[in-house]
Amino acid sequence: MGKERSNGWTRRQALQSMAVAGAAAAWTPRGLAQDRKIGVALVGLGHYSGQLLAPALQLTKHCRLAGLVSGTPSKLGEWQGKYAIPDGNLYSYDDFHRIADNPDIDVVYIATPNHVHRSLTEVAARAGKHVWCEKPMAMDAAEGEAMIRACRDNKVQLAVGYRMQHEPNTRRFMAMAQERPFGRIIKLRADAGWFGWRDGADDAWRLDPARGGGAMYDMGVYCINAARYCTGMEPVAVQAWDETARRDVFPGVDETMRFRLEFPEDIVAECVTSFGRNLNTLQVDCERGWYTMTPFQGYEGNQGRASDGTVFAPQLGKAPRMQAEQMDHDALAIMQGTAPRAPGEEGLADLRVVDAAFASAKADGKRVEIARG
Repeated sequence: MGKERSNGWTRRQALQSMAVAGAAAAWTPRGLAQDRKIGVALVGLGHYSGQLLAPALQLTKHCRLAGLVSGTPSKLGEWQGKYAIPDGNLYSYDDFHRIADNPDIDVVYIATPNHVHRSLTEVAARAGKHVWCEKPMAMDAAEGEAMIRACRDNKVQLAVGYRMQHEPNTRRFMAMAQERPFGRIIKLRADAGWFGWRDGADDAWRLDPARGGGAMYDMGVYCINAARYCTGMEPVAVQAWDETARRDVFPGVDETMRFRLEFPEDIVAECVTSFGRNLNTLQVDCERGWYTMTPFQGYEGNQGRASDGTVFAPQLGKAPRMQAEQMDHDALAIMQGTAPRAPGEEGLADLRVVDAAFASAKADGKRVEIARG
């Protein structure tokens, strides 16, 4: 059993080591002064950028909103007026490559539908710009590998928008995976979901399988990532079941997915993700106690408790404080030439699980082993 735990930790630590080695070998700071704020261009001006990322950039210590990329000219004009963005820092998707000639922009933050994450990342990397990409990192593991390769080859950093990994209570749960204050971990539960859909929703792309729609991509990644950081291990196999109830609303994507992850040491994570249920719970059961967070992926921080009476109180305050924390940490990684907390390799590990889960669901819950890097 001790050997199995060592193997699990070695694999998770290997991802971090790869990211650190990649950062050291592929990129060094390009003369960025420590007191200079990182110029960020938001790519995709939808709800997440408008309601969270752009306001968060006004709260950051190390970043500033420097550019905009959108396929909708009216959005560019509206945002330019609101945030005083220079004409030369506005781009469409067709001329996005011109960003290579703009020294005012250091990073692009991709917050678009999932199916264009890879192509936009590759354009940005070739332009010499660092990339922050929303989760899920890509449509599948092969795309994720291509994104990592593009950034490494062009000597830029790639970070995935796992905001929870910058949240203090989540950081504590990550540390407890190694400390094991309640003894051996026995099982986990991770549920993430919300109830939709309504007529007139502005994010209808989430209903389109070709663009990366469905609950597994949108919310299931929270469950996968949480199971991985709460164990400090990589899952070895998955069983998944598509439990979509409203086929009239979700004809081509999963409304609800239930899946079971197998980890070393006989640890099991039971997970549910859904667009048909409000779900936001993470619980870790151990041989001598338990700890839980509800919510574990809310915008205004996590809160929870443990069987010994410990209380995990929210620490970051109202939204978009968490997004500001995330971007400041990632900006410091660029300025200092260190690996980000959630590098591309972290997103790739989740995509390998997603690939296996979809394969299992298509086979009515058949056990599928998860590919190893």
